[in-house]
Amino acid sequence: IRKMKNLFSIFFIQEEERRMASIAARKEEERKRESHKQNLLKEKKRLTICNIARQWEIQQNQIALEASLNKDKENEPCQINGSAAYVFPEESRSLDTILSSAVQGLSVLESHLVEVEGDTLGLYGAGALECLDRNWSVQTAGIIVTVSFMFIEFDEIVQVLAKLKTKFPNCVHLKFKETNLVALQQFSALVEMHRMEQLTVDPQGNPVVNFTLWKYYVLFRLNHFNLQKINGVKVTENDIVKAERLFGILAYVASSELPHYRMFSLFGESRRKQFHYLLEGKGKKSGTGNEESSDTRRSGGESTARATLNYMTKDFHMEKLEEIKERKAFCQTYVENLVKEAADINTKNESLQKLWPQMFIEFVRDAVIEIRNKNSYMKLCLQRITEQKQ
Repeated sequence: IRKMKNLFSIFFIQEEERRMASIAARKEEERKRESHKQNLLKEKKRLTICNIARQWEIQQNQIALEASLNKDKENEPCQINGSAAYVFPEESRSLDTILSSAVQGLSVLESHLVEVEGDTLGLYGAGALECLDRNWSVQTAGIIVTVSFMFIEFDEIVQVLAKLKTKFPNCVHLKFKETNLVALQQFSALVEMHRMEQLTVDPQGNPVVNFTLWKYYVLFRLNHFNLQKINGVKVTENDIVKAERLFGILAYVASSELPHYRMFSLFGESRRKQFHYLLEGKGKKSGTGNEESSDTRRSGGESTARATLNYMTKDFHMEKLEEIKERKAFCQTYVENLVKEAADINTKNESLQKLWPQMFIEFVRDAVIEIRNKNSYMKLCLQRITEQKQ
C-alpha cells in the first residue's frame, strides 16, 4: 500500500509538473505571439510613416519644380547678345514624369496614419484629417490633450481647426512638423481654436522658425490664449511685454488702414456695437483704450486691433480673387449698359428737341380742326365714350 501511495504521489507530481509546464509553454507562446504582433504593428507604422514622408518629399519637389518652370516661362524669351537662350523642355518633362511615376508607385501603400497614444492624437499625411469626420467616443475624445500634425500642408490644417476644437474640447496643445509654416501671418489662423496653452513648431519642414521674432508674433497675435509654453519653453511676462512693443504698432497700422465695413465683418454683434461706439467718438476720452483692452482680456476674446491680422489660405485667396474678378466684370458690363442706355436716351431727347416745334404746331392744328364744328365734336366724343363702355 505504501508503495502504491508513493507511486501515485510520483505520478501526480509528474502530471502536475507536465500541466504547469504546458501552461508555461502556452503563456510563453502567447507572449511571443503578442510580441511578434506588436513588432509587426511597429514595423507597419514605421513603413507607413516612411511612405508618407517619401510622398511628402516628392510632393514638395514637384511643387518646387513647377514653381521653377513657371518662373522660367515668365523670364522667356531671354536674349543674350542677340540670341535667344535655349531651354530643354524634354528634361523638365522627364523629371516631372519620374516624380509622377514615383507617386503612383507609393500610392499602393498606406498614405496616412491616425494614432492615439496616451493623451496625444498623431495625424500623419493629409488623409488623416478625415478622421475628424468620424464619430469619436466621449471617453477617447475627452482624453486628447495634444494633437500632432506631420506631413500635412498648414493650409489644409486651417480648414479643420473648427472641427478639431469641437471634436476634442480638452485639446490645448498643438504640434507641427513638416507642415510648410513659412510666414508669421499663418499663426493668425490658430485663433480658430479659441483655447490653447502650448504650441510646438518643429524646425523640420517649417522655415518660419528661422525668423528671430516668430515666437513674439505668436505671443502677440494669440495673446488672449495666455500661452504657457512655446516649443517647451515657459512664457514669461517679459516675453509678453516685448511682443507687445514689437508688434503693437503693426496691429494699430493694420486696423487704421482697414475700411470700416471690413472691420465690422471681423467681429460678432457685441464687438460690432463696441466698435460702433468708438467710431461715434464716445470712447475717445482718456483711458478708454485701456478699458477696452482689459475688458477684452477679461472676456477671453481677441482685441479689435489684433483681429485685423488674419490669415487667408491660398485656396481662399484664389476664390476671393476670382470673386473680385467676376464682380469687376459684372460692374463693368452693368456700367457699360447704363452708359449705352443713357446715350440712347440722350439721342432720343436731342431728336425730340429738334422735332418738338413742328410736332407742337401739328398737335395744335389737329385740335383746332377737330373742335371747329362743335356739334360734330360733341357727337364724336359721345361715340368714343360709348365704345369705351362696350
